[in-house]
Amino acid sequence: MSPAHSPEATRDRILAAARSEFARYGIAGARIDRIAKTAKTSKERVYAYFKSKEALYRHVTAAELTAVAEATRLDPAGLPEYAGRLHDYYAAHPERYRLMQWGRLELDAGDTEDPIRATMAGKLKRLRQAQADGVLDPSWDPIDILVLLNQIAAAWAGQIDFLPADPAERERYMGERREAVVAAVARLFPAA
Repeated sequence: MSPAHSPEATRDRILAAARSEFARYGIAGARIDRIAKTAKTSKERVYAYFKSKEALYRHVTAAELTAVAEATRLDPAGLPEYAGRLHDYYAAHPERYRLMQWGRLELDAGDTEDPIRATMAGKLKRLRQAQADGVLDPSWDPIDILVLLNQIAAAWAGQIDFLPADPAERERYMGERREAVVAAVARLFPAA
C-alpha cells in the first residue's frame, strides 16, 4: 500500500478537509459528502473513522485546541503576553478562530464531550492555582479572567471590515491592535 493510500494518510486528508469545511460552514452547514470528496475518499470511509459529523467536529476542534495551546502557552504570571500570542495566532489563522466559534454557536451548552469545555477547565485550574500562589489578584473569578482575556485577545480575529487593503499597512495596523490587546489585559490584570 502506498503511503498516500495508507489508513493514516486517508485519516489525515479527512481531518484537513473537515477542518476547512467546518471553518467555512459550521457544524450544521458542513457536509460529509464534501469532506469525503475533498479528502478523495468515500462518505463510508469518513464514517468508518468518525461515528458522526459531531464526533468529527469534536476531534478537529480538540486538535485545534492543542495547536493553539502549544502556540500560545498560557502563563498566569504573564497574561498580557499570553493575550498578545493569542491575538497573533488568530490574526494568522482566522479560519481556526471561526472553526471554534461554530462549536460555541451550535453545540449544546450542556455537551460534556465538548473539547473547549475540557480545555477551559484546565486553564481555570491553572488560574486558581496562580491566585492561591499570589501571582494573580484573587478578587477576580477565574472564569471572568479567562473569558475577558480570550475575548480581548480575539477581538480583531473577526474584524476584517477594518483591515487595510495594502499588506504593509495591514501589518502596521495589526501590530497596533496587538499593542492595544496587550495594554488592555495589562490594565485589567496587572502582575500581583
